[in-house]
Amino acid sequence: MSAFQIFIITAAFLQLLCQLILKWKNQSKIKHLQPNPPEGINSIMDVETWNKTSNYATEKSRLSNFEEIFSFLIFLPVFLVLMPWYFQEFSTSNQVGVWESALITCLFLFLLQIPQIPVDWYNQFVLEEKYGFNKSTKKLWVSDKIKGVGIGLLLGCSMLSLLIFLYRECSILFPNFWWIISFCVFFSIQLVMMVLWPKLILPLFNKLSPLEDGELKQRLIALAEKSGFHAKTIEIIDGSKRSGHSNAFFTGFGKFRRIVLYDTLIKQMEPEEIEAVLAHEVGHYIKGHIPKKLLISFITGLCMFGVIAFALSSTWIYKSAQFPSELHGSLCSVLVLLSLTLGYITYWFSPISNMLSRKHEYEADNFAKEMMGGPMPLVLALRKLYKENLTYPLPHKWISAFHYSHPTIMERENALNS
Repeated sequence: MSAFQIFIITAAFLQLLCQLILKWKNQSKIKHLQPNPPEGINSIMDVETWNKTSNYATEKSRLSNFEEIFSFLIFLPVFLVLMPWYFQEFSTSNQVGVWESALITCLFLFLLQIPQIPVDWYNQFVLEEKYGFNKSTKKLWVSDKIKGVGIGLLLGCSMLSLLIFLYRECSILFPNFWWIISFCVFFSIQLVMMVLWPKLILPLFNKLSPLEDGELKQRLIALAEKSGFHAKTIEIIDGSKRSGHSNAFFTGFGKFRRIVLYDTLIKQMEPEEIEAVLAHEVGHYIKGHIPKKLLISFITGLCMFGVIAFALSSTWIYKSAQFPSELHGSLCSVLVLLSLTLGYITYWFSPISNMLSRKHEYEADNFAKEMMGGPMPLVLALRKLYKENLTYPLPHKWISAFHYSHPTIMERENALNS
């Protein structure tokens, strides 16, 4: 093995070790607290729900441990043997056509997802079924997978073909700046996709419909107008045909912005609580979180393209990864290498991004508190979300740092009541 391969495998092992330690500490905390629920839990859920939530969190953690170990064991032969062999047999050198190179690369990346399918099946039809969350049929699940692969291949091949074309053409005309030009093109496409995704892609999987006329719609539209959001429509997504989990999310930007509520959320909450959830989502818009996230996405994306440019100009990377010499300067092989390995480096920065995300959540919570004239409507809504979704309210602080983009309910209540 080369020094580069040893470094990457060491990084992968350290991430695995960290993940297992974090989850072991979290499981230990769950086991310790389950017989004696701490003070304040009874305001969120009763004893029966607390025990069910604890068991659900434990089983999810065990499945996640299996996934971590399984993924690491799959990664080793893929990184050391399969990847060099594949690109030796199916060349993506600069002499190969743009579409052919893109298809070869996308097929390899999709093949790597096959071992995950049994785990996804177990999660949906065993674990989620056991706790009453699975509403999907096996036929629908298979249909979703097929559509996901089809759309992924179509979009993946199209985007990768464009990137290969830009690299080959721009690197000749602007050898030092091709990656900046390419990134600007792709960032523009990302902005367009933020608008098109809920209109073209999401409806292939879920039905989106405007909220029906009535008291609830009047209250929500009035709230949006009062806050300065000026929503044209609030949409309901039929999430209940796949899962019993409830949620709400915000998509798009500018005049294309929209708020989508799960139908399960509508069934579980009172109008005032739904109003508080909407106020929280509007808060993300009013507080400028969307442009802030776009700016961060722009900076990190530009850095990523810079890393790609550096790797393309570094012959030693190709040699260290055991790619054949004819692939030197090939964009596809570098992209696959980075997609397999870069996550083991960026993993250690996840607490920073989560910390920023939690700051935004606190700000949106505070905005909802102001719009609703007090904290209780949002507090009650959060309690129902935690109870209905069996979300564990007291994760270990290390797990929270690495995996939680939102504060826990206890932290949010304390902030709202302060």
